[in-house]
Amino acid sequence: MSDQTPALREPWDALAKQREAATFGIWVFLASELLFFGAIFLVYAYLRALHSTAFEQASSHTSVFYGTLNTAVLLTSSMTMVLAARAADIKVKAAVVVCLSLTAACGLIFLVVKGFEYKQDIDDGLLPGDHFALAAAAAKMFFSFYWGITVVHAVHLSIGIVAVLRLALDVYRDRLPLRSPQYEVTALYWHLVDIIWIILYPLLYLGGRSS
Repeated sequence: MSDQTPALREPWDALAKQREAATFGIWVFLASELLFFGAIFLVYAYLRALHSTAFEQASSHTSVFYGTLNTAVLLTSSMTMVLAARAADIKVKAAVVVCLSLTAACGLIFLVVKGFEYKQDIDDGLLPGDHFALAAAAAKMFFSFYWGITVVHAVHLSIGIVAVLRLALDVYRDRLPLRSPQYEVTALYWHLVDIIWIILYPLLYLGGRSS
């Protein structure tokens, strides 16, 4: 398949309609994801209002180094994703493949760094359970939220990595036209994952260090 292959797919009779449908579909999906995460953030806000001191103390035990490093990695991945979408618009195939590959690589780096952070957390006794290191009961609530939401985020990121790698492979093998709406759809999903992390970063890492 060459770059000139039409991006139009059944059942659409016009590329503009196909793109609008794909964009509308991903926005509906993203809205449902925002409702899901929004409910979680509301619960967090309620618990933090009830136990502000304990939550700040618990937050001070998270690794701001790993959190900041991963924030920088995801911001970089957003940049490379934007560049990939732009390269697709101007039909520069090599740049599309490279930028998509870099985006996926940043996602993998994030997961590796998170793995090291999880190991440190476990070593420090910050996994809620019988051997939890912090005395305050509300601290266990904070770290239950920490583990739950970061695992959910990691699952979403893993899905994004697979989607980006599949896109890069299809482009490399000339199986996907550079005018396909899949670039925009994948980019929107990836940016959502990044935005969720940008919200999580101050909630999880800066609460006990902001004063």
